[in-house]
Amino acid sequence: MCLCAPLPSGKAGYEGSSEEYIEANIQLALALIRRLHGATGTTAKIVLPDGPEKRRCSRRFKAAFDMTDGVSLGCLEDDPVAAGGETGVASQSQQSSGGGGGFFSSLKNALDLDFGGEEKGEWLIPCRSDLYVITNCSCQELPAVERYMEKLPAGTPVLLFNLELDTLRADLGLLGFPPKDLHYRFLAQFLPVFYLRTRDYSKSVAVAPFILNYSGALFRMYPAPWQVMLKQERTGSYVCVAEGPQRFALGEVKEELQRSLGLEDEEGSTMQFLRRGYKTTTWWEEKSEQEQSTQWRS
Repeated sequence: MCLCAPLPSGKAGYEGSSEEYIEANIQLALALIRRLHGATGTTAKIVLPDGPEKRRCSRRFKAAFDMTDGVSLGCLEDDPVAAGGETGVASQSQQSSGGGGGFFSSLKNALDLDFGGEEKGEWLIPCRSDLYVITNCSCQELPAVERYMEKLPAGTPVLLFNLELDTLRADLGLLGFPPKDLHYRFLAQFLPVFYLRTRDYSKSVAVAPFILNYSGALFRMYPAPWQVMLKQERTGSYVCVAEGPQRFALGEVKEELQRSLGLEDEEGSTMQFLRRGYKTTTWWEEKSEQEQSTQWRS
């Protein structure tokens, strides 16, 4: 499963402060787990990219974790099926910090280099959970997500929480990034349970006002179908103008919005080709024999 939704203005993506975006994702994940545990009794583990992120989160949100039932905290470096006892990293940290002072100890404390130190709490003890919520991962960390999931028992639910997979997919295949095969083999298996992507468009016309601005969104809330939503200029609300069982490509979203506004160009005309261009889909939206699953489209 994957969930993707824009955060409040100023925190969407990494356009503003990355710390605000990371912390907002953790707060939303905690709120989701709190409601899920209250309704169904499901236990969940929030999984962060690495030890430093886990340590920072344990310090920043200690009170929130202490007050939330059914939640635990881990990272991709942990063993997801471990149960009971202290983590190896925490134990090593306690041993290394148990000695006296010294230059290296002072330098480590001054520069905050003790990546092993964590706060204390039952939610830090390794344990198995009913649901794993993975968040705040970058494109380079997607292979680690795949390896982490391979260690989980078959059929264990995993939620990719607001990873902005479309942005991460765009980096696949570039120098220094994982290959495109990662999408075909791994990311294509995830079913979008909540997806919202807003877009702003404009189109030039031959009469006043010459430039028409319009906005829309691609929306999906499982098990409802995929929907193309048009933003109403006066009220700011969204109305559905098209829907279907399969995910719309971004080029198709734009065409549906134009069709609903009566702005589409004549089919097959030169102007349509010049506006649309030769390629209207991203590489991952194109049909491919390498794609091992169509879950991400459904």
